[in-house]
Amino acid sequence: MNDYYVYVYIDPRNYEEFYYGKGKGTRKNAHLHDNSDTAKVKRISEIKSEGLKPIIRVIAQGLTLNEAFLIEKTLLWKLGKWTTNISSGHFADKFRPQNTLHKELSGFDYKNRIYYYNIGEGLYRNWDDYVKFGFISAGRGIKWRDAMLGFNPGDVFAAYLKRHGFVGIGIIKAPAQMIRDVKIRGKALLSLSLKCKQMGHSNSSKERSEYVCLVKWIKAVPREQAKWTSSPKLYTTTHVRASLDGQPDTIAYLEEQFNVNIREIVA
Repeated sequence: MNDYYVYVYIDPRNYEEFYYGKGKGTRKNAHLHDNSDTAKVKRISEIKSEGLKPIIRVIAQGLTLNEAFLIEKTLLWKLGKWTTNISSGHFADKFRPQNTLHKELSGFDYKNRIYYYNIGEGLYRNWDDYVKFGFISAGRGIKWRDAMLGFNPGDVFAAYLKRHGFVGIGIIKAPAQMIRDVKIRGKALLSLSLKCKQMGHSNSSKERSEYVCLVKWIKAVPREQAKWTSSPKLYTTTHVRASLDGQPDTIAYLEEQFNVNIREIVA
């Protein structure tokens, strides 16, 4: 039904817009009778104490519910911190975070993303195999599988090796696959002379298999030459994959140590 609308509350003392909402019927007037302890209600009370009423205007009408949600969110994003709305609105994941117009963000200003990738070397994976054959992996469980499936071709990542540091910068060449389906230069990955002999364990299970992304290494170094400094500004996590958006110090460190322009690569 196209009976939704989006409305705005305006302060008549200065004509500032301070609240956006969506609804149908008489919804736009409901806030006049709200007694909750919110910034919106306080603003309305201040207006009434001056012998005035908020100016209430419908901005768009004849909308579906999803259209109303999207328009409401657009207006909330534009008003930013000045809104008295408590909720950030639907479709929040589609909008650029507030106060980030001064920097470029992956997904908004360039297509692919820059990631931190945790190698998790051990029984089922080995850094030397990754460098020699051009791949990265993770798995043995749903959350680690899903982390690998979150990589897209063209994404750039910095590989981190626990107790050593950053050991490589690479580009994802292909989406993650179960290891049994991966071929490198026409040969099954599991048929190659891997240092890690347990990578194929549980390779028939969609939940327990190791998942592999083929990659192109821009720079890669032996574990003994890992790049690291004990600075609280360097980002690390135990997660397999994590965005490096909002980590300019880590990106700057990686660019300096590996002598690459990461943002230029991913643009």
